[in-house]
Amino acid sequence: MRRIAPERADLLSIIGEVFREHGYEGASLALIGAATGLGKGSLYHFFPGGKEEMARAVIAHIDGWFEDNVFAPLRDNADPRAGIEHMFEATDSYFRSGRRVCLIGAFALDDSRDLFSGQIRDYFGRWVTSLAEALTRSGYRPGEASELAEEAVAVIQGALTLARAANDLDIFSRALRRVRMRLEPPAKI
Repeated sequence: MRRIAPERADLLSIIGEVFREHGYEGASLALIGAATGLGKGSLYHFFPGGKEEMARAVIAHIDGWFEDNVFAPLRDNADPRAGIEHMFEATDSYFRSGRRVCLIGAFALDDSRDLFSGQIRDYFGRWVTSLAEALTRSGYRPGEASELAEEAVAVIQGALTLARAANDLDIFSRALRRVRMRLEPPAKI
């Protein structure tokens, strides 16, 4: 029987979960191979640069998902409030209501962060900038919008960590609810 070659996107999702579970340093090629069902030769066929290339590709894959489902709707939605609400729904869905660690955030805290610092900085920077632009269009002054956007992304990331540390997923849900309220449009004078 002929074996069907896996799609690169499917591999990236599986490899991403190995990195989530074991971290960059702990994600050995043996663990990645076991999770994907591929031997080292096949992994190197898809990723000639080895584990570092895999991690860069996983980060780019996650970044692409956020670009399509979070950043672009924030920037492009004619109704900035709808874009902001979409951000909350997509973020809650992606992080599975706090059950899924932010891999890019985990890489930022890992010893390997210097390898991926540009990708990490770009991901978080675009999130804050896209949210700040939507907040500005919804009535906030630009400086206030930037501060609120930074605070919102920090709350989301911190809530993910705290919810997992406390083994209490309601922490993430409560934090999202509070930050949603915090980003309500400013009162018109």
